[in-house]
Amino acid sequence: MSGHVLLLHGIHMHAWTMLPFARLLKRQNLAVETFGYYSVWQTHAHHTAALAEAARAFFRRHPDTPLHFAGHSLGGLVLRRFAAAHLELVRGRIVTLGTPHAGSAAAEAVRRYGMGVPLLGGAYRQMLDGNLPPLPEGVELGSIAGCKPMGVGRVFGLRGGNDGTVQVDETRFAGMSGHIVLPVSHTGMLYDETTAMQAAAFLRHGRFDKHGGIF
Repeated sequence: MSGHVLLLHGIHMHAWTMLPFARLLKRQNLAVETFGYYSVWQTHAHHTAALAEAARAFFRRHPDTPLHFAGHSLGGLVLRRFAAAHLELVRGRIVTLGTPHAGSAAAEAVRRYGMGVPLLGGAYRQMLDGNLPPLPEGVELGSIAGCKPMGVGRVFGLRGGNDGTVQVDETRFAGMSGHIVLPVSHTGMLYDETTAMQAAAFLRHGRFDKHGGIF
């Protein structure tokens, strides 16, 4: 195997929802595990503490093996919080998939409609509002965005390129090491072989294959 990756799911999802993407990454000769967390009813402090323990357990088993991370949607924001709180455990690269690093217009719309607490819990004010700590120096993070608008985006009036849930512009932030846009939807990217190939390329080499993206 050429690397080990820990996958994080998005909001209202479970670890098993990342299994299709895990299978695609395994085809890229990567060893893969999934990490589950309660995305709405626990705080980011709970998420990062549990993820830190999972990372420590991995390093106890494999002390000389780098551990990479890949997070879908909210999972990428959990990884941002994790990197800021536990830099000593970031011993590999990070790739995010459809993650609203700059804040989520869809989540803001849910909050405006008065459904923020039941649908988002503490996730909005702790992560989805774009108020995140800077990425620590030396951490390599690549962001993958989708531009196939299939999802709730039309209901919330998303503008510009979007994957149906997250706008392309929301996936960018200062400090990222790479960014690529692919013709996939927010959920569809987890079933897309090209997305997996681009994720694997970044995790291995710290850069995306720009010939395989839109821009």
